[in-house]
Amino acid sequence: MARPEKEAKVAELTEKMSGAQSIVVTDYRGLNVTALTELRKELREAGVEYKVAKNTFTRMAAKNAGIEGLDEILTGPTAIAFSFEDPVAPAKILTEFAKKQKALEIKAGVLEGQIIGLDQIKDLAELPSQEQLLAMVAGAFQAPIAGLVNVLQGPLRKFVYAVDALRRQQESA
Repeated sequence: MARPEKEAKVAELTEKMSGAQSIVVTDYRGLNVTALTELRKELREAGVEYKVAKNTFTRMAAKNAGIEGLDEILTGPTAIAFSFEDPVAPAKILTEFAKKQKALEIKAGVLEGQIIGLDQIKDLAELPSQEQLLAMVAGAFQAPIAGLVNVLQGPLRKFVYAVDALRRQQESA
């Protein structure tokens, strides 16, 4: 590969590393084409980009992006998941996929510029997604309002029952 092409690859990786909310580094060795295609599809649907990258390019890009500590992790075949929207999505999808496909090995991750280990990635995977968190917040806001509506409807309901009882009493008389 010519030098300008290599520099372009490093620049592209640097841009992705700088703009990503979270990054998960994996070893895909042992995955067949079908499994890798399925994984890419799941990640793409969640807005996560999964890219096979040369370790030397990744080291240079990490250095350019100000991420330190990836050098020890970058051995063997490496694929990187970049999430630009939901920081939990790559950890969640890759952890679930690694349970089904033992060949996929999660090496480490980067969250807010800091290297995180496998335990922290698993903890991150257990967090609810952004949509679930928003739904929980909306539900928490809705509960007091629903209670207030029921309280305010109470006297109106009692009034309707009293008028109905009065109507029945007059009809029977």
